[in-house]
Amino acid sequence: MKIISIFNNKGGVGKTTLTYHLAYALSEIGKKVLLIDLDPQSNLTLYGLSIDDIHDIWEEENPFIEEGFESTIRKIGEKEFNRILHKPKTIHFLLKPTEEGINDFDILPPLIDINNNLKLLPGRLTLHMYENKISVRWNDSYSGDPLSIKTINKIRDISKKYSDKNNFDFVIIDTSPNLGSLNKVIISTVDGFIIPALPDMFSLYGIRNIGNSLKSWKENFDTIYKLISEEKRKQFPENFVRFLGYTIYNARKYSRGKEWDLAQAHYNFARQIPSTIKQYINEDIRKNLSEEMINSPIGGICVMHTHNTLPSMAQKYRNPMWKIPTIELDPEDSAPVTGNRIAYLATQENYKKFAEDLLKRINTL
Repeated sequence: MKIISIFNNKGGVGKTTLTYHLAYALSEIGKKVLLIDLDPQSNLTLYGLSIDDIHDIWEEENPFIEEGFESTIRKIGEKEFNRILHKPKTIHFLLKPTEEGINDFDILPPLIDINNNLKLLPGRLTLHMYENKISVRWNDSYSGDPLSIKTINKIRDISKKYSDKNNFDFVIIDTSPNLGSLNKVIISTVDGFIIPALPDMFSLYGIRNIGNSLKSWKENFDTIYKLISEEKRKQFPENFVRFLGYTIYNARKYSRGKEWDLAQAHYNFARQIPSTIKQYINEDIRKNLSEEMINSPIGGICVMHTHNTLPSMAQKYRNPMWKIPTIELDPEDSAPVTGNRIAYLATQENYKKFAEDLLKRINTL
C-alpha cells in the first residue's frame, strides 16, 4: 500500500476534482483505493455524500468533537458508543482521541462506499482543532514524547489500519492549499505527492514555497528521527516523502497555440515548471524520478485542459464526469449534458491514461 497526496500551496487549481477522478480511474483499472478528505473545506466529501448525509454524520459526532470523548461516553454509555462506532465517521472523529491524549477505540468505523474498489473517509470543518495540537506538541517530539510522536504519525497510522483491513493498494489524501502544521505532517509522512498547477506565475511561486517548506520539514523530521529510539522510529515511514511529478490542470485550451495547446503566455509559464521544480524541490525528494519524468506532466496533456462545467455536474451527482451521461439527471441538466456527451465520455480514457502514467511513477518509490 502506498499513501499519496495531491498538494499545492495555491488554491483554485482543481485539486479536489483531480483527486476524486484519479481515485475513480484507479478503481476502474482494478486498484483498491481509499480517499481521505483532510482539507477542512470538505469538498472531496461532497463527491461521496449528500449534504443531508454529511449533516447526519457531523451531528452525531458533535458531542465528541465539542465536549470530548470521555465525557460524551459517560453520558451516552458504552452500548450506545459501540452502536455509533459501527456507523461511518469522519477523519477528525478518528483523530480526536489522539487530540485529547486518551486511548484509541478498538473498532474501525465503516467507510463510505463509492464503488466496489473505492471508499471514502469523510472530512470535517473542525480539523483546525487537530492542527492546533500538532503545533502545541511539535517541540516535545524531539525528546521522543510518545503522545507527540503519535500525534505526528496518527494520520499514517489510520491509513495503514484501514489498508490492513481492506487490502487497499492506495490511500489518496486531499489537503488544503496551505503550508501549516497539518499539511506539514501529512506531506512529510505520506509516500509520495503530486503537484497540480495552473500555467501561471502564482503556481510557479507555489512550487517555490512547497520546495522551501519541504527542505525545512525534512530537516525537522531528520532531527526527530536521530533523537528518538529505534522503537519509536517504527511509527515513521522508512523514507521522507518523494515527489511523483506535476500536472498542468484546469488550463484553458487554445487549439492554435504552442505545444500542449496553450496560449503563448500560458505556454511560457508552463515550460518554466520543470526548471522551477529542479531549482526548489531538493534532489533527495525527487531522485526517484528520471529527467524525462520531471520534465513531462503526468499523463502529458490528457487531463491538462479545463473541463468547464463538467466537474460541477460530477460533484452534484456524486459520479465521475464520464458517468454523467449514463445516469438519471434532473430535467434542467439533461439537455446541456446531452449536448456535451462526447466531452463527458472522453474524460474516462483521459483519466485512465493519467492513472497509468502515475502508476509508473509510483513504482519508482
